[in-house]
Amino acid sequence: MNNVFAELKRRNVIRMAGLYLVAAWLLVQVAGTVLPMFGAPEWLPRSIVIVLAIGFIPALIFSWVFEITPEGLKRDADVPPGQSLAPQTARRLDRMIIVVLLVALGYFAFDKFVLNPRREAAAATAQASSNPASNAPSSAIAAKSIAVLPFESLSSDKDNAYFADGVQDEILTNLAKVADLKVISRTSVMQYKAAAARNLREIGQSLGVAHVLEGSVQRVSNKVRVNAQLIDARNDAHLWAQTYDRDLADVFAIQSEIAQTIAEQLQARLSANEKAEIAKPSTNDPVAYDLYLRARQLDDQVNNPNAKQSLLQGLTLLEEAIRRDPKFIRALCLICEIHLDLYWSGFDHTEQRREMARLALQKAEEIEPNAGEVFWMKGEFAYHAYRDYDRALIELNQAIQRLPNEARIFMLTGAIDRRSSRFTEAESNFRRAVELDPRNFVVIVEAGSTFQGVRRYPEAKGLFERALSIVPNDPFATFLIGFNSFSLTGNAEDLRNRLESVAQQGPEAARSVAFPLLVCSWMERDRKTAEKALALIPAEGISNSFDEAPTPREYCVGRTAWLFGDKETAQNNLSAARAIFERMTRDQPDYAQAWSYLGLTDAMLGRCEDAVREGKRACEILPYTKDSWTGPGLMTYLATIYVWCGNKEAAFEQLETIAKLPSGIGYGELKESPDWDSLRGDARFEKIIAPLAPKTVPQSTR
Repeated sequence: MNNVFAELKRRNVIRMAGLYLVAAWLLVQVAGTVLPMFGAPEWLPRSIVIVLAIGFIPALIFSWVFEITPEGLKRDADVPPGQSLAPQTARRLDRMIIVVLLVALGYFAFDKFVLNPRREAAAATAQASSNPASNAPSSAIAAKSIAVLPFESLSSDKDNAYFADGVQDEILTNLAKVADLKVISRTSVMQYKAAAARNLREIGQSLGVAHVLEGSVQRVSNKVRVNAQLIDARNDAHLWAQTYDRDLADVFAIQSEIAQTIAEQLQARLSANEKAEIAKPSTNDPVAYDLYLRARQLDDQVNNPNAKQSLLQGLTLLEEAIRRDPKFIRALCLICEIHLDLYWSGFDHTEQRREMARLALQKAEEIEPNAGEVFWMKGEFAYHAYRDYDRALIELNQAIQRLPNEARIFMLTGAIDRRSSRFTEAESNFRRAVELDPRNFVVIVEAGSTFQGVRRYPEAKGLFERALSIVPNDPFATFLIGFNSFSLTGNAEDLRNRLESVAQQGPEAARSVAFPLLVCSWMERDRKTAEKALALIPAEGISNSFDEAPTPREYCVGRTAWLFGDKETAQNNLSAARAIFERMTRDQPDYAQAWSYLGLTDAMLGRCEDAVREGKRACEILPYTKDSWTGPGLMTYLATIYVWCGNKEAAFEQLETIAKLPSGIGYGELKESPDWDSLRGDARFEKIIAPLAPKTVPQSTR
């Protein structure tokens, strides 16, 4: 053994092993730090480790077999002992080992005292931002971040308020195209429009930005004056201010100049494409821009009780804007979006409406195929028109590259993620949307609904509370926070109390919670509350948020009467509802929700063969594999049809599957809904519900 060790030492095998290990460690550490910065795939660093490990033994064998000589590499056995250069090679290897060790120690010190603190800070920031229940943005505010507050209108004509909004909106839109900036989205900043006095430090903290841009606009005849000032919200320091007095025709040039100057003041890196985009106005027609802003405001009201009328009114305004400026890309894209809203929501789920959306998008694409808004709408069209999630994500990724600060794109991407079983990605995209639009009620509610849908009730509650801090007593958020509690505990009392408090706020608020209140009355078997809820539902029916479908009044009355044993009222109303659903499925044969409701109605009417076929048809149109967000609800309706038709075995089979899905049925509905009364007491039902029960609540069922 002594001879072997001496020979290993003479042939420098031990030195080679030491040099190889130190150099390999250094290479692995550097690769682990550098490669992620260039977007390298996760497998590459692992592959480097594997290759180095495999190469260790061959390196030692090479050192044992070969020796370096003045004539080059020779086999050790062929070198006479008197001519061996092994001692000189040993000294060179010693020096190399010392150099590599020094480099390794230097890197170790740099990693420990420079890189590691930065990683810990980044991790702390990520952890803070990953807590969706937080009401305040992360304390680590990026230096290159800005909120463009609404500009004050100084014009005597109050109708010019939209003109001032247009100036602010165009500046914000231009800045939002700069990837090196964090720019807060429009909805969050518009809440400060009516503020008599602005506390910029508080606004900066609330929005999570270091800088604020504010200003004023005065329009007189064909002249316009724009004042703008950039302020550091961290210390109220004025960084830049400028007044522009120009002809009205130059207003869009002013907006581009301001955006360019602000980007320079924040030392943002601008690509050539970003500079070109900032210099290019959306339109040169102020009136067309005004019409566009009015239409967009109506489109934002898509969740109100008069949503359909608002959307149609918005289309009228946009058509006038396009007549004035046929190349107004943003207006064409908004036309496409509104048609898709009408189609997706079920107001007009027809081929004709989908074709109108396609034509508007086609016009926009012909004018400017590489515009961020065009890629955005191509993504939304693929999603809402055809549920082509993969194509939608490809288009939206292109849109994000061009519009990196547009929160609605991240929200749309998150919505697609949750429909395609990518729930981790959905959470990430909704968090980013909330970060870019921290005071946007809709964004926060959608984020909360995502967590609620996957049964993460505490996180959902935090987001709903945050939404209510923005719009106190909002009927929809009030309902959601109550439903969140019901889903977790199965106690419908809190939900009912919240809904009844909303109903006391006025007729419109009462109407907005009519259907949830009705569903709550079913859960509690409360006929009195059911009658209150039915009195709030208008003759034309109501759009319910449970399954993204319009629900006729006849169905609501019929199902309630059927539940409480009023056979004559149930028969009359359910027959009328059936005619409505049958017409919907005939006119809109790929509308899954209509098929589900037709199946439920037929089950209550005793037409069980038809009911099962229709319920299955809904699940075939939108199976879980095609829509992991809505699909479980349609499966639940099919299970309900089986129960009402007396097929318990088929119902159990459905429920066993649904209860295991990430976005499947909740504990509250299983515990309280009368739909499952005939299954209670069966061991199979107890086995299904037990894993969903909260740990602090008894797992018994009624």
